[in-house]
Amino acid sequence: MTFGDLGGGLQPLDGGWSGETFLAEAGGERSVVRVFADPRHHPRAAEIQEALHRLVRGLVPVPDVLEVRRADPATGMPALLVTEFVEGVRGDLLLPDLDEAQRRRLGHGLGEIAATLAGMPFLTAGTFADKDLRVEAFAVDLTEWVESHAERLAWSPEDLEGLREVAADAQYVLDPVVRVSLAHSDLNPKNLVIDPETLRVRAVLDWEFAHAGSPFTDLGNLLRFDRDAAYVEGVLEGYVAVRGGSATDALDLARSADLVALVELGARRTDNPVAARAHDLLLEIARSGDVHSAPEGSVRR
Repeated sequence: MTFGDLGGGLQPLDGGWSGETFLAEAGGERSVVRVFADPRHHPRAAEIQEALHRLVRGLVPVPDVLEVRRADPATGMPALLVTEFVEGVRGDLLLPDLDEAQRRRLGHGLGEIAATLAGMPFLTAGTFADKDLRVEAFAVDLTEWVESHAERLAWSPEDLEGLREVAADAQYVLDPVVRVSLAHSDLNPKNLVIDPETLRVRAVLDWEFAHAGSPFTDLGNLLRFDRDAAYVEGVLEGYVAVRGGSATDALDLARSADLVALVELGARRTDNPVAARAHDLLLEIARSGDVHSAPEGSVRR
């Protein structure tokens, strides 16, 4: 496969595990090229992501879309999404070097973004089917979700039973939440470009897993691995400042909603380090019976 007609060489960008995101330079300008070569991608993935950028623009910061190309089976060229390159620092690289006040301030801004997305309603939960963001209905019941992944988890009967009990409790917590909203579904510091001086978010990246779902999905993702107290408090404060309610209830709902992603990731723990880490977190939750648990030594400053 060649990409010479894109103008300029392509250099792989750090941060993801797909190997499909590149930095392009041409005429002194830089852009980001997302290649949808994996056959597991939705056939309209590039167009769906472009539509999502248009949907949220002005509400959350996203890069400008420069070009969208459909796949060309005749030449073997995959679909492409070309966006502007946004200057800044990835959140996961910046967060460990911040002091307590800065971690809280950054967290507050991220919580506001999660809350903004949670305020963008859809009538039905499901995945996006086309550039018009038509929703193909797909609802998740956590107890059924666990059963559908049980074989791939390959856990002991005791650990699986612990996970079933946690999932049932989490579903009970989530059942009263009937509203459906836009969920980025991979909203974490790795996918955020931050201004290192102001700590404001300059761009939310990688909308590949976006769908219509729980308004607490993105909050759960933000709080999945980064458990530093100042950061967590900031995220929750930012979220409830926009959406209302209590930080305690929001945290319970977020950790319950995040079980959907943890189960799916944990079932493919050999795919990449993030999936492996999610597996270990899920196992600790199953063994402790508490969605707020984390493996010893996993709390990051």
